[in-house]
Amino acid sequence: MPILLLAVFIVFMILLSIALLPLTLIQRYRVGTARRPARGWVAALNLVALFLSTALFLITALVTSTWVPDAFRYALMGLGVGCVLGILGLVLTRWEPRGEALYYTPNRWLVLAVTLVVTARVLYGFWRSWQAWRAAFEHTTWVVQSGVAGSLAAGAVVLGYYLVYWTGVRRMLLRRRRRV
Repeated sequence: MPILLLAVFIVFMILLSIALLPLTLIQRYRVGTARRPARGWVAALNLVALFLSTALFLITALVTSTWVPDAFRYALMGLGVGCVLGILGLVLTRWEPRGEALYYTPNRWLVLAVTLVVTARVLYGFWRSWQAWRAAFEHTTWVVQSGVAGSLAAGAVVLGYYLVYWTGVRRMLLRRRRRV
């Protein structure tokens, strides 16, 4: 009986997370476009977390390329695109020095674009996984058919964007402190 309750709970949590996905994406956009103070410890913590995440992501993509052709290549290309978007994001960010504080507001259109990349990739992943499960009798596996390499690329775009963006925020803070 406890195993059955655990299974029901797990299925419920999965369905709840799918149902709340639109709300989390909207909230991510709202938070991503808000004006906020640049804090050194937040930038440093984000950078450490992003470096670790990116390293683990690339290792995972490399291992995944054993079963999914081009997974690592797609991840590297996505990371490159994300880095370029991060540089663009830093250029388009509105920086506001106020006394000793530095405030910044990320570009709405760029945050929307990154959020839509994630949204489109999640929706495509659901649709493609469903199609792949239906075609399971073909000679390729459903993992390959579900577009894992494309999902890795989309994830890498987000990682690359935020890695470069937070590096730029940290750099702006350090430059500002040297001047003051």
